[in-house]
Amino acid sequence: MADGSRVLSIEAIVARFGAVAIALGAGLEGETAVVTGGILAHQGLVAWPAALVAAAIGSFLADQIFFTIGRRARDGRWVGKLRRRRVYARVMTMMEKHPVGFIFAFRFLYGLRTISPVAIGTSDVPTRLFVVVNAVSAACWASLFIGIGYLFGEAFQELAARWRPSLPHILMAAALVMIAAAIGWGLRTLWQRHKEPGDTA
Repeated sequence: MADGSRVLSIEAIVARFGAVAIALGAGLEGETAVVTGGILAHQGLVAWPAALVAAAIGSFLADQIFFTIGRRARDGRWVGKLRRRRVYARVMTMMEKHPVGFIFAFRFLYGLRTISPVAIGTSDVPTRLFVVVNAVSAACWASLFIGIGYLFGEAFQELAARWRPSLPHILMAAALVMIAAAIGWGLRTLWQRHKEPGDTA
């Protein structure tokens, strides 16, 4: 029976569990979940500070878990399998050249988000250093993608209210798509330059 008084709406569920869902999504999925959290924050279903903190905590904890696995189970089967991949050697090379910079940046690099904290865990990087830099990076990452979702949520609501988007809105949307595509192409090209033949991310 579809009784409105007994059936929770999607909005009510998100309003109640949104921060938890964003935290889990940030740790398990990544940017898409966090951008969605920003959109929900703009719609008022989740407070934006809660969305931001949840995304940062989720990302931070996920990478701390992978780091701990690398540190405590470096001789285990799963970690050993990762260490035999060529991408592991590249990660270690980048990390050894710029340890702090790489710890900060790896969560922004496509294809390296899982293997990097594990690889760092198998290295001699002090745990305290990883925790501090990982926390700062997670906060910046969460702020960036929650902010993107929040801004896109506002644009979406403005367009929905007008029903017929104006030419400036269309041009702005097209420009954003082209900028995003250019950034993605640039990152992919940069990554391919460091990628050896037959390697997989």
